[in-house]
Amino acid sequence: MPVKIGVIGAGKFGTNHLNAFRQMSYTGVAELAAVAEANPARAEEVRKEYGCPVYLDYHEMLEKVDLDGVSVVTPDHLHRQITVDAAKAGKHVLVEKPLDTTVEGCDAMIRAAKDSRVLLQVDFHKRYDPDHRALEARVKAGEMGDILYGSVYMEDRIDVPVDWFPHWAPNSSPTWFLGVHFFDLVRWAIKSEARTVFATGSRKFLKEVHGVDTWDSISAKVDFVDGASFNFDVSWILPRGFESIVNQAIRVVGTKGVWEIDSQDRGSRSCIEDEGMRTYNNNFLREQTDKYGRTVYRGYGAESIEDFAYNVALLKDGVKTLNDMSGMYPSGEDGREVTRIAVAVHESIDTGQVIKLR
Repeated sequence: MPVKIGVIGAGKFGTNHLNAFRQMSYTGVAELAAVAEANPARAEEVRKEYGCPVYLDYHEMLEKVDLDGVSVVTPDHLHRQITVDAAKAGKHVLVEKPLDTTVEGCDAMIRAAKDSRVLLQVDFHKRYDPDHRALEARVKAGEMGDILYGSVYMEDRIDVPVDWFPHWAPNSSPTWFLGVHFFDLVRWAIKSEARTVFATGSRKFLKEVHGVDTWDSISAKVDFVDGASFNFDVSWILPRGFESIVNQAIRVVGTKGVWEIDSQDRGSRSCIEDEGMRTYNNNFLREQTDKYGRTVYRGYGAESIEDFAYNVALLKDGVKTLNDMSGMYPSGEDGREVTRIAVAVHESIDTGQVIKLR
């Protein structure tokens, strides 16, 4: 029997979850069984497109639909209560990054999952990128030697805070929206936790020019327990004419090697009269048509979501226990460590001090 999944939040990124679970029904692994979406107009669109029950209140969905798991794809600051409620209802939970914007919230979510003995997974999809997996494997095998330092940048076009999320961008920041991706990727790749954080930022352009009161850019230096030091530069103010919605890369230097990944430009480029220059990260999502004429999506942007359903199936079928699966997915504890870094970044900006985590 397919595992039954409900999605809470059907906005811009929630659509990826809807598509991922719908296409898993084609192979009988999972079923998109229900959706909770608070916006009535969007709820009606989802009902027509996906043909499943749609509720305006997620509590009603949890009460009325027999679900095995839920994915939470709401704005960051709303994750906590929804996750706690879902876990208490006995549902396995996938949460979009970040797990929560407070350490206390993460603790409450982890505790609720443990008390109910349900899976708590975080959608840190950078781990599923094949290029990042190759990097992690080489570091783990010792081929890079001791990791000494590295750098990361991740930058969104200004469309994101101004056009996509103007109502909740003031409750977020480039660190919460973008930086957490690479905080997790680096700590996963080098197998070390953050020790100290020092950060600076700019908060002027978006507020004064566009009326969105949030950070323009944030730069953080994070030192890790194993001695490695990484710089993280994040922003969401690239001009609208930039060739991709996101610009991103990682560079890692060890005593035996260096590894660089431009995870924005994978070599696919176009220039069409009405669009201008474009580059494509085809590793993230590729829209295809299967042999039955159905639209399907391939790439790590779908695989990280599908992984949750596969994990729920392993648990439901008794193939694995929660203890067996330790380390096989981005866990609530991973989410907590990433949130600790992000909280320290903002504390450092506010105080001008180096923040010690360990």
